[in-house]
Amino acid sequence: MEEPAEKRVKMPITLGYWKIRGLAQPIRLLLKYAGIEFDNVMYEQGDGPEYSFEEWKSVKFTLGLDFPNLPYLIDGDIKISQTNAILRYIARKADLCGKTEKEMAIVDMMASEIMDMRNAFIGLLYGKEDYNNIKDAYITKVKTRCEKISKFLGDKKWLAGDEITFPDFHLYEMLDQHCLFQPGILDEFPSLKAYKQRFEALPAIKAYMESDEFMKAPVNNKICQWNP
Repeated sequence: MEEPAEKRVKMPITLGYWKIRGLAQPIRLLLKYAGIEFDNVMYEQGDGPEYSFEEWKSVKFTLGLDFPNLPYLIDGDIKISQTNAILRYIARKADLCGKTEKEMAIVDMMASEIMDMRNAFIGLLYGKEDYNNIKDAYITKVKTRCEKISKFLGDKKWLAGDEITFPDFHLYEMLDQHCLFQPGILDEFPSLKAYKQRFEALPAIKAYMESDEFMKAPVNNKICQWNP
């Protein structure tokens, strides 16, 4: 017989990812902002020259995921992968997907736009070519992207308006990573600089960043060319 709902123990959400910031960092930030408890399961890549994925591969097909990948999220019988799907799932719980049709459209657009920004960065850092040889060209391109985002942001507090939504968490992470990669990169974009500071000042985020739980490094996996 099924146990009465009031007697069931609600298990915390499980978030699984590599033992790095990477794609999971905006998810961790969102969970902390929303006040949602979670188990932060992390897998460590082996050292070089092999850079083994065995710690993840050994459990990859045992978790009941339809599309086994990192990051993944498990919430009871809900088991999903894909970063934006996870961010959107959490955001629906916390009402951070936008309020109006226009806001929700902006949220969907910016979720994809920021993922494009990340993928371009990953392509540079995990590519076969020495990133130092093409860094200048990349910086030029990413500044063009920052200019567009800055113009879109305008005098708004957040991407969709006065209230924060889930793409803001991913944008913050990308801005912070680029500030580590190229110090001063936001000097030309005061609105993005202020946006980043505004995000860091959010009480829940500030408390998380000052706690032992917060991961400052590593940003990327061991195989990556750049890893502060």
